Amino acid sequence: IAVFFLQLLRLAAVKPGVFSRRQTAHCSTAALLRHTRRHLRLQRGFHTTTPALAARILSVEEIFSMQSLHRYLRKVQTEYRDCLHSLNTGDSQIDEEELRGKRERLSVLDPLVQRITELEEKQKELEETEALLKENDADLHELAQTEKENCLTTIQEIKQQIISALIPEEESDMSDLVLEVTAGIGGQEAMLFTAEIFTMYQNFASFHGWGFEILEFMSSDIGGVRHATASISGPLSYKKMKFEAGVHRVQRVPKTEKQGRMHTSTMTVAILPQPAEISFTINPKDLRIETKRASGAGGQHVNTTNSAVRIVHLPTGIVSESQQERSQIINKEKAMKVLLAKLYSAKLEEETSKRLQARKLQIGTKGRSEKIRTYNFCQDRITDHRIGKTLHDLDAFLLGEDLLDEMSSSLQQFYDQEALMDFLEDNNTD
Repeated sequence: IAVFFLQLLRLAAVKPGVFSRRQTAHCSTAALLRHTRRHLRLQRGFHTTTPALAARILSVEEIFSMQSLHRYLRKVQTEYRDCLHSLNTGDSQIDEEELRGKRERLSVLDPLVQRITELEEKQKELEETEALLKENDADLHELAQTEKENCLTTIQEIKQQIISALIPEEESDMSDLVLEVTAGIGGQEAMLFTAEIFTMYQNFASFHGWGFEILEFMSSDIGGVRHATASISGPLSYKKMKFEAGVHRVQRVPKTEKQGRMHTSTMTVAILPQPAEISFTINPKDLRIETKRASGAGGQHVNTTNSAVRIVHLPTGIVSESQQERSQIINKEKAMKVLLAKLYSAKLEEETSKRLQARKLQIGTKGRSEKIRTYNFCQDRITDHRIGKTLHDLDAFLLGEDLLDEMSSSLQQFYDQEALMDFLEDNNTD
């Protein structure tokens, strides 16, 4: 069987080393043979990182070839000149409030206009340099060639700065966050997978030097996780983590499977922004606070004291619980922290859905019901379905370090590009 399997691998052009020890442990011989037969049938496109329908990141030059971008930049320059003219002439017909508004708008537009001016100057300098390249003087030609390369590099940098300045910023990007993981379909196997993902994010927080505080942790009988929440705090933590929200799917042979059959299980991730200052207040009358005895592992206090806290926000029905600590007061603080994050997230989702009714961003809605990623242990691959990106080496990915960071960066790039396209479309309607 082993010889036959290796022959099939060679025919399918699959490297035998593609399966790590960990993945081989999750794949029976039957499962590996099924994978090989499937690979022979499909032979193309199955493992590609850029499927036919996958999104593609445009180059700087491709973005700058878009007429909508040039129309918007001209529009910005015109508005800047008009504001400057109004302030310099001291038009008596403009009241003080309108003048203040023009000053504020001028300060907002100034950095972008400066970059546009620098770009125009460098492009003019490039044209002059290219004219010198037509001269017959060898020394002058060499000098002009060096200057041309420097100009091209600077132009590329300025163009990138202009693109970055146009990408709309989200208010919540600078927030901390509350991470919530919940086991889905798949019973004990789903709970084991949830535990692995929760640990991966804990490692990811450590990798970036962020704080990680467990707020709630409900374990299963065999070491899995039914539900858990944690507070993550640090620079750009929400911005780096926000695309992890959604349904994560695992395909592997569970440890409890006796016949070697592959199972598909799921778990859900919610990423709730947690700003330092929340711009809304909660009426205490809208809350129902309940206490009960904690359940599960935890020592003598479990089932003996009413330390567990459950808070219900009556207008929305949103619920938050905490029983992690022995102290009822601390559990109440943690439950309130999660409740505030959930209410703030619901508010943001409502605002976002209004903005995206006309055009849904390709990156997805970051909603918890959206299937976003598959972890296939037999093929040793991770595929993000929103952008069609596939990475290999599940062991390294689940460490929560470089590979997860690479996936996060790719998602951010796609999101920024889609946000820019949306911004240009909205601002070129007149």
